[in-house]
Amino acid sequence: QLQLVESGGGLVQPGGSLRLSCTASGFRLDYYAIVWFRQAPGKEREGVSCISSSGGRTIHVDSVKGRFTVSRDNAKFTVYLQMNNLKPEDTAVYYCAASEFDEYDCSIREYDVDYWGKGTLVTVSS
Repeated sequence: QLQLVESGGGLVQPGGSLRLSCTASGFRLDYYAIVWFRQAPGKEREGVSCISSSGGRTIHVDSVKGRFTVSRDNAKFTVYLQMNNLKPEDTAVYYCAASEFDEYDCSIREYDVDYWGKGTLVTVSS
């Protein structure tokens, strides 16, 4: 069974940090570009960050630039989203997704996603 699993979500105070992890079962995560999406209550899902399969290219949307960093450890078949200086508006369910792409490229468009995780909740509140 092909599956993506997110972990690391939780409750954090504004200004705090969390690191999300994404692992896969049933397929090789290192063959895929990985995208992080999030969906806040009452809002549409949006692409936040992506990383190419090689790790050489990353994209972050403007709202998280300078605060979020996406990285991967292909030896551990794991992708990370380091989130610093979290704000209440970052509260959302965060999903990782896998896309088949050239090893040096990635996309944050839902259209390109092949596999989805079930999500992990991040709550930023005092």
